[in-house]
Amino acid sequence: MDSISEPSVVPVVAAPGLVRSRIAGFGGALPDRIVTNDDLAASLDTSHEWIMERTGIRERRIAAPGELSSDLAAAAARGALADAGLGAEAVDGIVLATSTPDRTYPATAVAVQAKLGITRGFAFDIAAVCTGFIYALAVADAMIRSGAARTILVIGAEVNSRILDWTDRGTAVLFGDGAGAVVLRAVDTHGGAGEARVLSTHLHADGRHADILLVDGGPGLTGTVGHVRMQGREVFRHAVSKLAAVVDEALAANGLRQGDVDWLVPHQANLRIIDALGRKLGLPPERVVVTVDRHANTSAASIPLALWEAHTDGRLKPGQLVLMEAIGGGLTWGAALARL
Repeated sequence: MDSISEPSVVPVVAAPGLVRSRIAGFGGALPDRIVTNDDLAASLDTSHEWIMERTGIRERRIAAPGELSSDLAAAAARGALADAGLGAEAVDGIVLATSTPDRTYPATAVAVQAKLGITRGFAFDIAAVCTGFIYALAVADAMIRSGAARTILVIGAEVNSRILDWTDRGTAVLFGDGAGAVVLRAVDTHGGAGEARVLSTHLHADGRHADILLVDGGPGLTGTVGHVRMQGREVFRHAVSKLAAVVDEALAANGLRQGDVDWLVPHQANLRIIDALGRKLGLPPERVVVTVDRHANTSAASIPLALWEAHTDGRLKPGQLVLMEAIGGGLTWGAALARL
């Protein structure tokens, strides 16, 4: 693809309404290789039934040798741009959430920028683990509201398989690889309840609980990449209470009730957590987007992948209210409300 080089972005002028952002396109990318629970049971002390009972996961996608987060991210971004009817020249910036970057530096976002043929604007990574997409969406939304950009690619991309200890059944069965992306675009709004826009984002973190979900390595700590380590019961306990609280926070901030939500698009970590949140909102299972059974936990990619799937199969429709929520290592957690 030819390089795209244009002058710096002119700040958005909010007239006659307020400048807000809306989701204009969805994209996703998954590796070709499928690994089933039975495949894992061939080398681990586990079984399909054991994994299903505790997580709801049937299979996951695993990246091929040499397949990078940036490869999956670029493919998802191209899909999102095509869905939005835009070319790469429209992109003012890239905000990419990942815990499995191609390199320590430069940012994986600049690798994606290069693969898309873009040579202007900004590109940077966000590391908030499974909450990464919510954090990235919040940052991009704030930049559009401020007038710093008109069109931003927001991406979550992971190759979790590279940081797993494949002898640890407590973590090896949980994760998969993939990428999802949305195009966030500036739109003038007038305050109407049905206008398509990101209504609000809500971010939290509490580093006191960093040791219950982490990677036991890093360039500063050990000089190695390390592997995922998790205290599953503690993570589950925090997930249920913190996600319930941030969901209430998001609804209250917008004067909405639980029944106003058309779709819950949660982080896809564990089916039991997803079901618990759905029940709290009073949403029937058919109004909760679930991909964990086929994708497993794709960390920062899980919410945009679920959005992409529900958009592609026609479940998501204009005017609907979508609630997104996630919790991840840090601990970090957050929620976002968007009108499509």
